[in-house]
Amino acid sequence: MSSAPAPKQDRSRVTRQRILEAAVESLATRGWDASTVSVIAADAEASRGALQHHFPTREDLIIAALDYMFEKRAAQMAALTIPDLTGPDRVAMVVRTVVDLYIGSLFRASLQVWNAASADPALRDRILPLEHKFGSGVHDLTVRLLGVDDSDPQVRSLIRATLDLARGLALADVLTDDSRRRRRVVDAWAAQLAVALAARSS
Repeated sequence: MSSAPAPKQDRSRVTRQRILEAAVESLATRGWDASTVSVIAADAEASRGALQHHFPTREDLIIAALDYMFEKRAAQMAALTIPDLTGPDRVAMVVRTVVDLYIGSLFRASLQVWNAASADPALRDRILPLEHKFGSGVHDLTVRLLGVDDSDPQVRSLIRATLDLARGLALADVLTDDSRRRRRVVDAWAAQLAVALAARSS
């Protein structure tokens, strides 16, 4: 039987988590340039030394923060279920669920890092695996919730189009509250997707 973590270890774990969450929030609200180590440490109510004990460089911190949030989102995705719906109603619910996964602080934070990585090859090389991991997770979730055959190239293309739509709608939401238009677009795409998927399964 393993012993309980020592108080010091527990405090260290809590501090690390607080720093990671502060980093994502700072990226989402302040942007890449303003999210310095000092600013994030202050937000997390941690010393700069404590932050650098966990994350020696700013890039280490940012990568770890995004990975931490992706893991949290992955756990949420794994637990997602859709009510006992069928046909177009189920497709509509799945599309709304997938779009909602992209709306929020994690996407805004990621967007800031993607923009910085576009001009920094070293950062880009570190970010791409995270983006692939999250994208694959959402793709697999969508396939599972829709109950479709992902080996069908046409179905796979439809799933990818749905995820591209979700990312585009999340991008449109960054500057203004786009929720009203987003609902109309989601409903229109869901109706078309339901027809296309029904045709593939017939």
